[in-house]
Amino acid sequence: MAAPDPQPDRTADSARENPPPTPRVEEGASAVLRTAGPWHWRMLGLLKTMRPHQWVKNIFVLAPVAFAKEIFDPLLLYRAFSAFAIFCVLAGAVYTMNDLLDRESDRLHPVKRRRPIASGRVPLGLAKGFAVVMVIAALGGAAYGPLSFLAVAAAYFGLNLAYSFKLKNVAYLDVSIIAAGFVLRVLGGGFATHIHVSGYLLACTALLALFLGFGKRRQELATAKKAGKQRAALESYSQRGLDVALAATGTLTVVSYLAYTLDPHTRAFFQSDWLWPSAVLVGAAMVRFLHLVRSRPKAESPTQEMLTDGPFVGIVLVWGFLAVLIVYNLRPQ
Repeated sequence: MAAPDPQPDRTADSARENPPPTPRVEEGASAVLRTAGPWHWRMLGLLKTMRPHQWVKNIFVLAPVAFAKEIFDPLLLYRAFSAFAIFCVLAGAVYTMNDLLDRESDRLHPVKRRRPIASGRVPLGLAKGFAVVMVIAALGGAAYGPLSFLAVAAAYFGLNLAYSFKLKNVAYLDVSIIAAGFVLRVLGGGFATHIHVSGYLLACTALLALFLGFGKRRQELATAKKAGKQRAALESYSQRGLDVALAATGTLTVVSYLAYTLDPHTRAFFQSDWLWPSAVLVGAAMVRFLHLVRSRPKAESPTQEMLTDGPFVGIVLVWGFLAVLIVYNLRPQ
């Protein structure tokens, strides 16, 4: 009896005709994320994890020197920028630790899933070790300054550590902790340079930070499909509640700044009665920020988006120019 003809391998033919697609690195939410690459590619990912673009927030450390009319004093500038650098390193460590803790929830976010730790670009062991080194280096550097500055730097790190592990899950308290971090930056700049920090500066800083924080939560709540999994505190927020918080903190920020510009001590110190018009620019910047919160839902963060927004940056630059013109009269005091 003749042996039966062998059956053709249809599975193999089908595989040859329709080969599996090659993974690609894309930009959409359904992208196949790249997790392998050379060492310098991972180091760049580690730098990205530190969020250098967010270090601009540490400019609040320089506020005491600027408003004390001392930006032309070399020694004070050296101390102020040293404090600024220390807060940048501490912030980098905090961002790294926060990404380590949030890596699972970040993977559910259409944009944050591309962060180096969440995507696997930066190994967990490398990120943990680097965060420890940054904390030791920053606090070690702070120890060379006044003891009060070291205490503020340590408090800033401890507060952010508590935020990363627990407090970020409590609605409204999470934004309050962020605002307290900005106040500590200002105090740190004052202690590092031995400059007294006014109550007006602290109040305006706290209110502005609250305003920006509530704006960020408003944008996250409006765009999150799985709010509780992406950020636990979002489940306790409401859009109406955040709108009220934004209106209240925004109004109080402008009012506090206007009161500062009209204060007799301020006018006597700056020898000018014309700082108050700059409050209009402060209000315009806040209105523009609210526009970014509502009009750019795909952005990772509205606070990040404002740094690349032309109108917002323009308003800030005009305010800065006007402030320098009035406060310094274009010459050192």
